Amino acid sequence: MSWQKEVDELRRREAMAREMGGEDKVKRQHDAGRLTIRERLDRLLDPGSFHEVGALAGFGEYDDQGNFVKFSASNTIYGRGQIEGRPVVVSGDDFTVRGGAADAAIHDKQTASEQLANEYRLPMVRLIEGTGGGGSVKTLASSGYTYLPTLHGWDHLVANLATVPVVGLGLGPVAGLGAARLVSTHYSMLVKGQAQMFVAGPPVVAAVGEKVTKEELGGSSIHTRNGGIDEEVESEEEAFERTRRFLSYLPSSVWDLPPRAPRTDDPARADDWLIGAVPRDRRRVYKMRPILEAIFDLGSVFEIGRYNGPSVIAAFARLDGWPVAVVASDPFVLGGLWTAASSEKMIRFLDLAQTFHLPIVHLVDNPGFLIGVKAERENTMRWGARALAAIYQATVPWCTVVIRKAFGVAGASHGNHARYRYRYAWPSADWGSLPIEGGIQAAYKSDLAKAENPDLLMAEITARLEKVRSPFRTAEKYLVEQIIDPRETRRVLCEFANLAAPLRAPGPSRFGLRP
Repeated sequence: MSWQKEVDELRRREAMAREMGGEDKVKRQHDAGRLTIRERLDRLLDPGSFHEVGALAGFGEYDDQGNFVKFSASNTIYGRGQIEGRPVVVSGDDFTVRGGAADAAIHDKQTASEQLANEYRLPMVRLIEGTGGGGSVKTLASSGYTYLPTLHGWDHLVANLATVPVVGLGLGPVAGLGAARLVSTHYSMLVKGQAQMFVAGPPVVAAVGEKVTKEELGGSSIHTRNGGIDEEVESEEEAFERTRRFLSYLPSSVWDLPPRAPRTDDPARADDWLIGAVPRDRRRVYKMRPILEAIFDLGSVFEIGRYNGPSVIAAFARLDGWPVAVVASDPFVLGGLWTAASSEKMIRFLDLAQTFHLPIVHLVDNPGFLIGVKAERENTMRWGARALAAIYQATVPWCTVVIRKAFGVAGASHGNHARYRYRYAWPSADWGSLPIEGGIQAAYKSDLAKAENPDLLMAEITARLEKVRSPFRTAEKYLVEQIIDPRETRRVLCEFANLAAPLRAPGPSRFGLRP
């Protein structure tokens, strides 16, 4: 008695599934410069760790006598694997099979992958190409009917945003449902020149009178600037590497805590050049990213969404091995002014930190919200107020370092004043309801108009107020807790990270994260 015949049949069908869309379709995929889904899985995951689920789902063809003839695999593949030894769930579109459009199994397998990630508390990685399970006119023709659209399994997808890290990789043209799945993540990427994202592709858009290429319609240069996608990468290999690194800062789910990395950098390391990093001339800008590299563990700064809302820098980093979320002003962009886009970026990143228990370090040089017609048309104050709400909703440990400017409503975004203010300032700090420069014109308008020598009066008023704006005057009133030597910043931040680590509590956030 043996079931060897059935096992042989099992192996035969598994081998057919691994052929994907056949030699011609695989060649076409390679000729386009893209890997197949199975090659992608091999390169993303730890060697030999992928365990496929549902490999036999697809279309079987039988002769008139009911004998099996051939098998066409489903165009979605999913299963369990490991990344740097940690279990993950991975699903991917097989573009060699019907261009990734919907088939009989794709929705059930996608839903099952999301459900597996949610119930077993595992990170979710989506490798997306094509419509990602969206519709095709060919599908309608073969089925013989149309349907009222529903989003099968979307409840699990939404639930995962509040419970497990979700990464989306756009590895080819992505449209419709595939695009919705790509942006409904915590971290998303498009491969430059190879992958594009749109609601509908160029042939459909042409029907409304717009003739554009895929790159013109939805290339990475568009969506990484408008906030739709976080990262523009040069290759699929870079996308896989960034996926691994992103996940290394996060727990597997909200029921865990972010893991500490090996301690490889001295907490007391002090870079002497920091004492002169900020120019004395307040009109001059400086580079913030070298400051980040100096004060966090060497090589640990992992920036996210650099091209969207660029006056705010968002990054993961480590302090004495502990992962933290970092938000910082970039004075090289609009002097660090907050725009609608940078406020939106701030909201999403702070909510990510809140969801996965990452302490927040905020490096501040914020002269205020962008003003003018463009700012008003972009609804800057609405987005700015929402960013303030995200700051006040955050309950994870928070440390502020005021590097230079903090003015007005936007300047108040440096932290929640109702919590304990774990706050430092550099001697270069400069704050208030509005800067002296420009504010004098408004406050002393009538005096200047009456003066025989307005320029002389302006100089006298400026000199008088310059003495008042010293941060030491603020410290006398205990309106800032500590002024520090910039070279001490790494040491005090490492102390913060070590004090914050025991305070991190696993469990769901009191509010869910939306895409």
